[in-house]
Amino acid sequence: MDVGGYRIVSLLGESSMGRVHLARSASGRPVAVKTVHARLAADPGFRERFRREAAAARAVTGRYSAAVLDAGPDAAEPWVAIEFCAGPGLPEAVGTYGPLGDAELGALGAALAEALAGVHAAGVLHRAVKPSNVVVTRDGPKLLGFGVAERAAAGSLAAAGRPPGSPGFLAPELLTGDARPGPAADVFALGAVLAVAATGRGPFGSGRAPEVLSRTLYEEPDLLGVPGDAWPWFLGRCLARDPAGRPSVAEALAWCAGRAATPPWWETEPIAGLIRLQEDEMTELSAWDTEGGEAPGDEVVDLGLLGAFGAVPRERPAAPAAVPTDPRSPW
Repeated sequence: MDVGGYRIVSLLGESSMGRVHLARSASGRPVAVKTVHARLAADPGFRERFRREAAAARAVTGRYSAAVLDAGPDAAEPWVAIEFCAGPGLPEAVGTYGPLGDAELGALGAALAEALAGVHAAGVLHRAVKPSNVVVTRDGPKLLGFGVAERAAAGSLAAAGRPPGSPGFLAPELLTGDARPGPAADVFALGAVLAVAATGRGPFGSGRAPEVLSRTLYEEPDLLGVPGDAWPWFLGRCLARDPAGRPSVAEALAWCAGRAATPPWWETEPIAGLIRLQEDEMTELSAWDTEGGEAPGDEVVDLGLLGAFGAVPRERPAAPAAVPTDPRSPW
C-alpha cells in the first residue's frame, strides 16, 4: 500500500482524527505518515485549514524540530509525512530516568527553546507544546505537534468558542482572547512542560478541563518540588499570566543553556538504551518490507511515539511504574 508515494510498512496507531503509519520514502527513508479520516476531509473548510497548516509546518526547520516533509491536502484522505523520530516520548523517558534536576532541565529547556525559535522564525506559533509532543532521540529531544490535522480541526473549535489545545499548557491569553496570541504563549507552554518534567505533575493540577483552565487563569502555578531556587523563579516567569512578564524565547534559550550539563541526560543510561531499543524495533519493521517479507499491515505496533504523532494504540500498553497513570495526568 502506498500513500502519496510513501510505502506503508506498519500501522502505528489511530485516533479520532485518523491513522499513523510507519512508512518508507522512495529512497528508503523511514517516515511517519498520518492520514485523516474521510469524514473530516468532507468539510471544505477543514481542507483549506489543513492546506495552510501543512504549508506553515513545512517551513519550520531546526535540529530539535521534527520536519514535516510532504503533504497531500487534496487526497481523498488527506495525509502528511513527518520525519520519523526513533526514541521514547518525553513521558516515558522521564518515567524511566526520574524527575529531572538542574542540569537535565537545562538541557531539555535549551533544546525545546531552540526548536521554538525555529518555529517562530518561520512566522508561525506552535500552540501545542506539551510532554506528549516531545520525542527523545539520540540527537536530542524533537518537538513534534505540528499535528497538521489537529491544528486544522482547531479552527472549528475556536469558531465554536472552545479553546483548542491541552488544558494546563494553554496560556491565559489563549483562553480569554484579551490579547493577540504571540510567541509568549509558547513560552508559557514551555514552562509548563519543564515543570512537569521536574515534578511529575502539571503546575495547574489535574482534574476536569474547566477546573484546570480556571486555575490557569486565577491561581499561581504549583512549583513545589522544582529543584533549587533559580528554577522556580524562572518557571514562574514563564508561567506569568501577563505575556509581557514572560522571557522571550531567546532569553529562555540562553538561561537554560547556561545550566545544561554535558553529556546531556539522553546520551546516558538508561535513556540511551531505551532509544537504541526503539531504533532496533524500527529497523526490524523496516527490514520486513525491504526484504520482501510480510509487513505487520494493520496490526498495531507501538514504538512509543503514538502520543507525539496524535494517535493511540488500539490496546494501550501499561505505562512504566514511575509515570502517572491517572488519565487526567499532565502527561
